[in-house]
Amino acid sequence: MAKDSPKTPKTSSSRSATNPSVSVWAAQCGKCLKWRKISTQEEFEEIRSRFNEEPFNCDNKPNGSCDDPVDIEYDSSRTWAIDKPNLPKTPSGFKRELYLRRDYSKMDAYYFTPSGKKLRSFTEVTTFLQQNPDELSDIKASDFSFTSPKIMDDTIPSTALLANSNKKGATSSTK
Repeated sequence: MAKDSPKTPKTSSSRSATNPSVSVWAAQCGKCLKWRKISTQEEFEEIRSRFNEEPFNCDNKPNGSCDDPVDIEYDSSRTWAIDKPNLPKTPSGFKRELYLRRDYSKMDAYYFTPSGKKLRSFTEVTTFLQQNPDELSDIKASDFSFTSPKIMDDTIPSTALLANSNKKGATSSTK
């Protein structure tokens, strides 16, 4: 499925440079295409992890219906990012956080262990799991994904400097 598919679950992040940068979790209904706020990151990850097998629809939410008004508008009032479908759910006890770079070039994914240690890469995850085999025996490195959500260019503030090579040093031409 293409990254930009309107049926792919997405996250939105605030324009603030504070971290972590995700302020609202949202998914788009595959039937009516309305955006629905997702209550928690855990619920969002559950939807995302099984998206290809079970696409999100309004009726997946308790008392949800396509007849309900939209929960959140896709617009440039906030910067939006799209997560790939079917990424693994964060292992129990760990926390996945996404940080928007100040130049809006991408989001970085990090995991925090149950003890609060920040893991920045698969190498760090593997090392951590090897150092803690007794309490983490049921967790594998493949349970983690450092895949970055795609920043939606049409929602990047016009004042942001973009870091990618074809726009480096230029301001965005979006609103």
